[in-house]
Amino acid sequence: MRIWSIGVSAMMHGYLPFDRYGNQLAEFRTWRNTITGEAAEKLTDLFGFNIPQRWSIAHLYQAMLNGEEHVKDIAFLTTLAGYIHWQLTGKKVMGIGEASGMFPIDSGTLDYDEGMVQKFHALTGIDLRSILPKVLVAGDNGGALTAEGARFLDPTGTLKPGIPVAPCEGDAGTGMAATNSVRVRTGNVSAGTSDFSMIVTDKKLGVHREIDMVTTPAGAPVAMVHCNNCTSDINAWVSLFSEFAEAIGAPVDQGKLFTLLFGKALGGDPDCGGLLSFNYFSGEGVTDLDEGRPVFARTPNSRFTLANFMRTHLLSALATLKIGLDILTAEEQVEIDKLYGHGGFFKTPEVGQRMLSAAVGAPVSVMETAGEGGPYGMALLAAYMLWKEPGETLEDYLDNKVFADAKSATIMADESDIVGFADFLTRYKKALPLERTAVEVL
Repeated sequence: MRIWSIGVSAMMHGYLPFDRYGNQLAEFRTWRNTITGEAAEKLTDLFGFNIPQRWSIAHLYQAMLNGEEHVKDIAFLTTLAGYIHWQLTGKKVMGIGEASGMFPIDSGTLDYDEGMVQKFHALTGIDLRSILPKVLVAGDNGGALTAEGARFLDPTGTLKPGIPVAPCEGDAGTGMAATNSVRVRTGNVSAGTSDFSMIVTDKKLGVHREIDMVTTPAGAPVAMVHCNNCTSDINAWVSLFSEFAEAIGAPVDQGKLFTLLFGKALGGDPDCGGLLSFNYFSGEGVTDLDEGRPVFARTPNSRFTLANFMRTHLLSALATLKIGLDILTAEEQVEIDKLYGHGGFFKTPEVGQRMLSAAVGAPVSVMETAGEGGPYGMALLAAYMLWKEPGETLEDYLDNKVFADAKSATIMADESDIVGFADFLTRYKKALPLERTAVEVL
């Protein structure tokens, strides 16, 4: 079998510093390590540009503020995808979408924002261009698989070096490619362990703590609402139901159990019958929480049914996302022509799709490949690198050669579902002090 090309995708952001000998200097810090509040706030003020806590530059500056000894030895700073790409190719490069989660990007130059690079240098004395990966765009050659990289992937020696490697991308960029959401005024929602919306925009937005400005794999500006928590709490409850099924001697395949329980949610009250949950396994920037505690709550007169219970957890998984999206659509007047859903939340037909439509009050489309996510999107970017025509944009390649005959299903929520979600969200926001108290006392 011939392997035409390879690409690496992983969760965006994070902090992986190395010295000049290639030694890792600190434990990997991920997007869930919400420990950079001071740095994020100071950099946002310095740049006039929102720097979220999970961005690599926030982790670097926080390490400096903390006086961490390893900072002086940093020769290379990268992300998880950037690290694997480096191991496979020997190249310290990454795709522009992934790079936009490390440091702000100038979509005009398709590179790190030079003015902000200089501001950071004046503040810290660090030349970021000497330690950050080089920025590449979709279609660029990211190097080739080296002999060491081939052994890294396949110690048996069957895999041979020389395979072209596309610029690595984060799960946001690959999600945009996987759903054909790279044109202006298109968008997608990726929902799995975390959830986030990506809306491609053609105008500069104001600075909002809840909104990140990143890019498509081709470098176009994207307004991103990122939430650290989505399906983790749902997964925990499904595991509990699975354990119960085994205890009564009627074990159920977990895949079937997910489908069954998601389906039950469709029969719940639009507002979840007065039930409420917060799915926060970790902190959540949109609601200004540095830590999280999963909480389920109800009043004595709420309608405590299985259908309402499951619907509550599905709406809770989208609630924080909706808070951020309201800023985009209401305050910034960002228009969305198409919205696609993908990720594990949408694997059960109709259910997640209908809940998201109720949240955004707009039709939501899900393709047959909705459950594939990052790996599929990365494969498309790797194919584009090899087979694009001269001058062919990523947008045109995806439209004409990948998704021209793609099958998708579009659902618009009923008005009652939309009103019900709005009622649920009002109750959710009003009860946020409950979550804050849980963090303090548990």
